[in-house]
Amino acid sequence: MGCEISFVIPCYNSEKTITRVIDEIKASVTEKDYEIILINDGSKDNVYEVIRDLADKDKKIKVIDLIRNFGQHSALMTGLRYSEGDIVVCLDDDGQTPADEYEKLVKGVREGFDVVYAKYDNKQHSLFRNFGSKLNDIMACLMLNKPKDLYLSSYFACNRLVVDEIVKYQNPFPYLAGLVLRTTTRIKNVPVNHRKRETGESGYTLSKLIGLWMNGFTAFSVKPLRIATTIGFLIAILGFLYGIILIIRKITNNIEILGYSSIMASMLFIGGLVMIMLGLIGEYLGRIYICLNNQPQAIVRNTINIKKK
Repeated sequence: MGCEISFVIPCYNSEKTITRVIDEIKASVTEKDYEIILINDGSKDNVYEVIRDLADKDKKIKVIDLIRNFGQHSALMTGLRYSEGDIVVCLDDDGQTPADEYEKLVKGVREGFDVVYAKYDNKQHSLFRNFGSKLNDIMACLMLNKPKDLYLSSYFACNRLVVDEIVKYQNPFPYLAGLVLRTTTRIKNVPVNHRKRETGESGYTLSKLIGLWMNGFTAFSVKPLRIATTIGFLIAILGFLYGIILIIRKITNNIEILGYSSIMASMLFIGGLVMIMLGLIGEYLGRIYICLNNQPQAIVRNTINIKKK
């Protein structure tokens, strides 16, 4: 049996902040029929004990405990599969995304948009995180045909139709933005505040950001392969034209063509490009192999206040 609103929150090392986020949701939610789904994504602190105690006191709070850390997007996908709300709101566990402004997102969905993303006028992330977000935005525009004026954030609301379509994706390496953009174009931004992080630090390290970018590159677009093909074709044309120029110079000027250093530089440059392209192809093949091996998107250890599916 469904409900009006589902709040889905991946939790990672947030034992000091998650209680405040839950209290804010409960204080601001206007719908009587709602649920809060908390996914413990292999946290290293005591966040599971915290959210377990919260679930014991309130049956509207539901807990999913993953067997290890699978990443924010895999945790979100797991929460979406267990959600029952007509509208699903996804937000962070650190309190930076203001839960008391969720109605702005929900209002956009009720007005007819499929997905509504929060847009921050003054982001309070670190310089490293902002830089990563900017690169991610550029990548989404180039590879996923995201409109340039659309801002994708971790705080968004979507309707049940979009959720049901997104969770059909069973393979590892999920990328929420790619799944949303391939599902619908009826997407909107609404302005919300963005708070400073009061405690802890972002769970996104450089390696995790690179992994997220690779998911976007390889899981939802073949444009990297087309770009590699185009670059190779252009270099081949340049090499052919340069060879013609050398032959003409030899015939007309009767001079010896020297340039050991330039030849070595060209070989190293072309060899580097070839290795990059081979690595890119290998990345695609490796991910296909992993998908064929049925690597799980996430593994649930146990749940609380959730009926078994």
